[in-house]
Amino acid sequence: MSHPESVARRMYDLVEPIGLIPYFADESDEALMALGLRNPWDAYFAGRAAPFGRSVPAEVIHAIFYNFAPGEVARHLPKVWELTTPEAALAARERGCVAGMRRILGDLADDPGVTRAGELLLKAATSAPVEGRALFAAVRTLPVPQEPVARLWHAATLLREHRGDGHTAALLTEGIGGTECHVLHALSVGIPANEFGRVWHLPAAQLAAVVDGMRDRGLIGTDDRLTDSGRATKERVEAMTDRLAEAPYNALSPSELENLAADLEPISAAIRAVIPW
Repeated sequence: MSHPESVARRMYDLVEPIGLIPYFADESDEALMALGLRNPWDAYFAGRAAPFGRSVPAEVIHAIFYNFAPGEVARHLPKVWELTTPEAALAARERGCVAGMRRILGDLADDPGVTRAGELLLKAATSAPVEGRALFAAVRTLPVPQEPVARLWHAATLLREHRGDGHTAALLTEGIGGTECHVLHALSVGIPANEFGRVWHLPAAQLAAVVDGMRDRGLIGTDDRLTDSGRATKERVEAMTDRLAEAPYNALSPSELENLAADLEPISAAIRAVIPW
């Protein structure tokens, strides 16, 4: 069933807060670091790369994750698998995310809307084709949790990684590299590149080289702001990302989409209220 293109953007606004739980809820990092991991970035890479198992090289994970600077993945993989196992990391991540969601949602965590939303999100997520979407396909191989909060988080994670794989395709289509995508986003929201959370830590010369390369291509002006071409590129990336994220929701009827949105709204609002950025 076909829906207007805006469905993907509407659902992104509702699903993304749930998908972000591993990246800001302390319980997720705490559960993973209790396995013996050294720091939150160990926890990040162990939790997110675990669906691929221990044998996939860092270079492949770097390619799939796309937006990390060269060498960042290899500082953590495969070292984390000397400290724990992918299976333990997956279990800890899920356990921590459920605990974080329950803390944030309070009594809402046991509302029937959580169960209903989880079922419909899972229906959408598991309807999408996996071709060309390596991270989404890896998460699809994992068992689906039965507990309602865990099920909702798992479904949101599937859809987040599905959209992320499509976003990578959109960036590649526009010739925007992994570090460049952070610069493009930062400048699009008025943040200087050297103050943006995902790239500010890079050596100044390395980040300057990225910015200079984008300036040479006409994406950034002499004022260090996006040019008209840069803004148009960003808009095309977002529009294509939305188009590529549409497929899962074609499995839902208009009434199911409305019911899903109604159940997700209070859940997403509660989570969005505590996201620290």
